[in-house]
Amino acid sequence: MSNARSSRSGTSAGVGPAGPAGPIAPVPQAPAGHPAATLDVALLALAVASVSFSAPLVAATAAPALAVAFWRNAMAVGALTPFALLRHRRELRGMGRGGVLLSVGSGALLALHFGAWLPSLHMTSVASSTALVTTTPIWTALLLRLRGQRPPGLVWAGMSVALLGVVLLTGVDLSMSTRALAGDALALVGGIAAAGYVVLGAEVRRTVSTTAYTYVCYGTTSVLLLVTCLASGTALGGYSGTTWLKLAVLTVTAQLLGHSLINRVVKGLGPSITSTALLLETPGAALIAALWLGQMPHAVAYPALGVILVGLALVVLADRRKSS
Repeated sequence: MSNARSSRSGTSAGVGPAGPAGPIAPVPQAPAGHPAATLDVALLALAVASVSFSAPLVAATAAPALAVAFWRNAMAVGALTPFALLRHRRELRGMGRGGVLLSVGSGALLALHFGAWLPSLHMTSVASSTALVTTTPIWTALLLRLRGQRPPGLVWAGMSVALLGVVLLTGVDLSMSTRALAGDALALVGGIAAAGYVVLGAEVRRTVSTTAYTYVCYGTTSVLLLVTCLASGTALGGYSGTTWLKLAVLTVTAQLLGHSLINRVVKGLGPSITSTALLLETPGAALIAALWLGQMPHAVAYPALGVILVGLALVVLADRRKSS
């Protein structure tokens, strides 16, 4: 490896947090029920459904985790290149130094997200790894708090409940093996990195188009992951045709539809709701893994997943109250 009026965006009402060139003015948001807001919600739902394929596909792909991370980004850059260079060349040139630096920083965090999370899928269960990596909203809220926002008490309560669900899942893996616990830790690092990726992405998308931003972001991620693969001796080829097909499907679903749509809607919905909605990736990935891989979650995982969803509901409720 992603919301709305005032508190949903990367800035709060009034004068926003300081950016590369000083204080940032708040971004106007479409009101609830507005066609633009409705479209963003629909696209976010599609994004969540698409990224839910990520963990099961990675777990089922016979290739090193770091190589999978590299190829999903490199293939996405290849697919975006004709559009970026032919139709969005002016936007790329007009990004400005600040936009480029933030996009590169976001790409570096995305590389860390993939570099930590994907290996965890081979060390712990898909359900546990996905649940831990989707603790992103907790870290997103903390980052926004450091930047001057003050989320309502109900938001913190919801995040605390979601964190309780995460602790329950981690306890399940702790009772199984130390390797699973190490996988949990990597997934958690991936979730923290994803929070930075979402927050920086919301900032860049204030002034930069989706295509220009994702092209620079994915390009940075690809370069960093390539260097990591080469330095670690990770095999980048010699795979079967089936493996290449899974990599292509992973790129189309989780990367181009999933992450790119997250980058598309984070401007209108903001980082808080966007990252919180990604918690729904957990039950989605667990369902796909159960049906496709036969990887049934541990019995204790079901109530833990339920607790995480309750936390999500509280965060959404707090956001709706503040926007009403």
